[in-house]
Amino acid sequence: MNGNEVLRVVDALHRDKNIDKEIVFDGIESAILSAARKHFGEDFELEVTVDREHGEPTIKCNGTDLDPDELGDILGRVSAQTAKQVMIQKLREAERDSVFDEFEEQKGELVGGTIVRFEGGAAIVSIGKVEAVLPRSEQIPGESYRTNERVRAVVLEVRKAGSRVKVILSRKHPELVLRLFESEIPEVSERIIEVRSLAREAGYRSKVAVSCIDNKIDPVGACVGVRGARIRTIVDELAGERVDIVRWNDSLQVLVPNSMQPAEVEDVILCPMLGRVIVLVRDDQLSLAIGKRGQNVRLASKLVGWDIEVMTQNELDEQLEKSVMAFSAVPGVEAELAENLVSQGFFSFYDLSVIEPDELAELGGLTAEQCDTIVAYADVEAEKAEKAEEKRKSEEAQLRAIEREQQAAAAAAPPAPVEVIAETVEDAPPETDVAADVEAVKDEAGDEAASAEDASVEEPAAVKEAGEAEAADTDDTDDTAKASGEELAEPAPAESES
Repeated sequence: MNGNEVLRVVDALHRDKNIDKEIVFDGIESAILSAARKHFGEDFELEVTVDREHGEPTIKCNGTDLDPDELGDILGRVSAQTAKQVMIQKLREAERDSVFDEFEEQKGELVGGTIVRFEGGAAIVSIGKVEAVLPRSEQIPGESYRTNERVRAVVLEVRKAGSRVKVILSRKHPELVLRLFESEIPEVSERIIEVRSLAREAGYRSKVAVSCIDNKIDPVGACVGVRGARIRTIVDELAGERVDIVRWNDSLQVLVPNSMQPAEVEDVILCPMLGRVIVLVRDDQLSLAIGKRGQNVRLASKLVGWDIEVMTQNELDEQLEKSVMAFSAVPGVEAELAENLVSQGFFSFYDLSVIEPDELAELGGLTAEQCDTIVAYADVEAEKAEKAEEKRKSEEAQLRAIEREQQAAAAAAPPAPVEVIAETVEDAPPETDVAADVEAVKDEAGDEAASAEDASVEEPAAVKEAGEAEAADTDDTDDTAKASGEELAEPAPAESES
């Protein structure tokens, strides 16, 4: 191993593996030192140096330089394998550190790669020097992938795993939306338009608040693009996820209504002591403001950084009255203090239990002991309310479980008509017996028909006799009628003579 070969190896590793030359020189020195110790043993004090300009190695044994022949023996074929292994190990460690540093700098950045295979639910993505992992937990819900498909994701985590570097990707992190805005919208990448806040529920909906340093540019319109071309590209990359772009404003009175879009907000009430915002809407806007499963108000809360509670005016009035009555029952709380607490947004005993004693003293002019008593009472009541709420949820869960079991049982049980038909089919006699029964029924029908014919033949005689008897009775009746008529007719001449 001469100096030119050493320099050539160092330069090749520096270019191909992106490893610093000093690290390669250190690896070569460690390899030569390992070979020298194997040659001399552990009893000698050895020192190895490699010239950085000419690449010539030198070895000192007990402070004395070795001659070229002895140095050649050490670097000969016998110790070459040991030196090679040590050098490879050093280079692998250096390469791992280099890759780790490279991707550590890209944490949170957008990278593109090709899916090469699947391991369980995770997708293995080739992003150049390493194969990154896209776990199932970091995939967009409902999205499916195929081998050799191109995907874009953000670098979520980088860690060393033995001699390798493990890179974790994410398509679920909110940072992905920000990076897509930077890649698809030039004004965002040039910092003309700034993304001030972002809230996301991956696969369903995102809210992005933007502002612009140039008043002549509409930040919302620039992000949407002509006929929605820019935002459509981002939505397609997010597998159809809905993206709402709102205008940022430093005033919460303006920002909160913007964040609640598309719902129309009537009024905004700030509660600074609790970090809460009460949003008043009309009855017809209530469901739209809350959103499906509370998604709209939840994303708006994340966007502005305050807890948002949506109410109608009637609900607010009822809540105020209820809270004032509840707080008035607390020992040491007068009606005026109860109203002050409610006006600051304290609606429940839980809210009252988290207030600082000094803030409570400022509101009501109370002493420290009175404040401690009120907070302790609120803690007890809040715990009772929490237990009652847990009990209610448990009962509701049990009722839902019972309903599901009943529905499952009803779905598993076949309908009644199907059972009757099944039993009829199972109990049906064999085919030959059915034919015999049919023949027997036919014979019985023939016998009945024959009997009916015989009865029809004999019937005229009986009818004749019955007719003669009836005729005789008719004649007797006629004779009686005639006799009765003659008797009734006799007095007539006498009356005429008289």
